[in-house]
Amino acid sequence: MENFSLILAIVVVTALAFDFTNGFHDTANAMATTISTGALKPKVAVAMSATLNLVGAFLSVEVANTISKGLVDETGIRPEVIFAALVGAILWNLLTWLVGLPSSSSHALMGGLIGATIASAGTGAVHGDALVTKVLIPAVAAPIVAGVAAMLATRFSYQLGKKADGKAAAKGFRTGQIASAGLVSLAHGTNDAQKTMGIITLALVAGGAVAPDSDPPVWVILSAGLAIALGTYLGGWRIIRTMGKGLTELQPQQGFAAQTSAATVILASSHLGFSLSTTHSVSGSVMGAGLGRKGGVVRWSTATRMFVAWGLTLPAAALVGALAESVTDLGDWGTAVVAVFLVASSAAIWKISRREVVDSSNVNDTHEPAGVVTTAIAAVTPPPAGTVTETLTATIPAPAATADPVAPPAAAV
Repeated sequence: MENFSLILAIVVVTALAFDFTNGFHDTANAMATTISTGALKPKVAVAMSATLNLVGAFLSVEVANTISKGLVDETGIRPEVIFAALVGAILWNLLTWLVGLPSSSSHALMGGLIGATIASAGTGAVHGDALVTKVLIPAVAAPIVAGVAAMLATRFSYQLGKKADGKAAAKGFRTGQIASAGLVSLAHGTNDAQKTMGIITLALVAGGAVAPDSDPPVWVILSAGLAIALGTYLGGWRIIRTMGKGLTELQPQQGFAAQTSAATVILASSHLGFSLSTTHSVSGSVMGAGLGRKGGVVRWSTATRMFVAWGLTLPAAALVGALAESVTDLGDWGTAVVAVFLVASSAAIWKISRREVVDSSNVNDTHEPAGVVTTAIAAVTPPPAGTVTETLTATIPAPAATADPVAPPAAAV
C-alpha cells in the first residue's frame, strides 16, 4: 500500500460517498411496498434493510469483477478518471432523489465511468461487448421479466387466497412480505454494494496499489457494505413514496408477489455477474403486480417520468463524467475545482430538498398530481345532480337582513 496517494484516497472517499447515496436512493427497492401495505413500520423496515444490505455485500464478488475488469480497459485508467466518473454518478443520484424518481444508481455509475474513460482514453478503452451483454441487455430485460413474473405471481396469489378469510390472507401475505423484503435487501447488497467495490478496486489498480485482475480486498468489501447500509438506514423517503404509492396502490398479495419476483431476478443476475439495475427490476415488478390484480391500475404519468429518467441516466452521467474528466486533466487545481463543485452542488440540492420534507411520518401520503387525461375528463364531465344548486347556494351571498315594515315593535309584542 506504499502507492496509496492523496488522489487515490480522495477517489476512495468519493466512491464511498456514492455508495452512501446508492443506499438511500435504493432503499425503496426493498422496502417501499412493505411500508405502503403496512407490513412493517417505516423505521423498522429501513433498519432491517440496512442490516441485510451489509450481509449481502459479503456473499459474492462477481458484479464487482464486472465493473473492475470487464467494462473498461483498466490499464489505461488514471485515478482522476474514476473520480470524474463518481462525480457524474453522485450528482445524477441526488437530482433524481430530489424529484423522487427511482432511477438506476448502477447505470449512473457506469455512465459516469464510460464518459470519463472516453474523455481520457477514447472510445477504444470501453469494452463494447461487455457494455451490451452485461449492462444494456439486462437493463431492458430486467423490468420486463420481473414485471411479467410479478403479474403472474399476483394472479396466483389471489387465486390461492380466494377461499381463505380476507383478513387472515392479508395478514399472511404481510408476513410473507417481510421475508421477501429481506430477500430483496440481501440481493441488493450482493449486487449494488459490489459496484462500489468494483470501482474502488479499479481505482486501486489504476493507482498501482493492487495488482491488475485482483479481487476486491477485504477492507474494500467491508467499507462498501457499511456505506451502503448507512445510506439505506437513513431511508430515501422521497423515492419510497413514489415506489410505494406513486406507481400503483398495492395490497399485501401484490407486495409479496412484486418483492419475490424482483429478488429472484436480482439474485440470478448477481450469480451470472450481470450489473443489473435493482431499480429497474423492482419498478417492473411493482407495475406487473399492479396490473396483476383485477381492477388494479398503474399510474402511467409517474411511470412515463420514470422511463424518461431511465433513458437519460447513462448519457447524462456520462456527459457530467466527461466534463469533470476534462477539468481534472488540467492538473491538481482542476481536480480541486471539480471537488468543490461536487460539494457545493450536493449542498445546494440538500437545501432545496428541505423546502418540502419527506420522512417516515408522511412517506405514505399520496402525492401524485392528476394526469392530463384525468384532468381533461374532469373538465368535460357534467357534475352530479344537485351539485349546481349547491355550488350556486355556496357562491351567491344571501341578501342582507332588513327590518320587516309590518312587524310590530318588540316592546308591543
